[in-house]
Amino acid sequence: MVEKEFMNRIANGQEDILQQFLDLLGALEIAYCIIGGLAVNAYVEPVVSLDLDMAVAADSIDRLSRAAKQMMFTLKEFPHSLNLSTPRSDLRIQLQRDPRYQSFITNASNKNVMGYEMKVAALEDVIQGKIWAYSDEQRRKSKRHKDLADIFRLIESYPHLEDLLPESLKKML
Repeated sequence: MVEKEFMNRIANGQEDILQQFLDLLGALEIAYCIIGGLAVNAYVEPVVSLDLDMAVAADSIDRLSRAAKQMMFTLKEFPHSLNLSTPRSDLRIQLQRDPRYQSFITNASNKNVMGYEMKVAALEDVIQGKIWAYSDEQRRKSKRHKDLADIFRLIESYPHLEDLLPESLKKML
């Protein structure tokens, strides 16, 4: 089984929603980058995730939302994200609205993640995003623990990243 087939199988995908969404971003020429767990997977051994967290150029979100609705995505607005879903897959696409992530788009590069070519945030940006996510006490504890595990996974493979950690996280290593 190839990576894309695996990804679609765990997402119960009736269609390859991830590839369709990436194709939509390309067709609309929207600047983006992957920032969450799938971005971590671009740098270290992969862990399964059904979340596709990404930063999208702020001036393109409305245009992307309209096109996603035409593709029969359901959109849910939250204070810091716009979440897209479809009954054709369990994949959850989360467009980050936090302006801190906008600079990540510029530093992103193409990487293969689970068989998909996509723009992924730079390594230093990925760990910064994970630090912000872990530090957000509004997030569920289970999500924060996953963020912490992702930080540790990155540090194990790239020890120099420890210099980017706040002291509170360095003490946990």
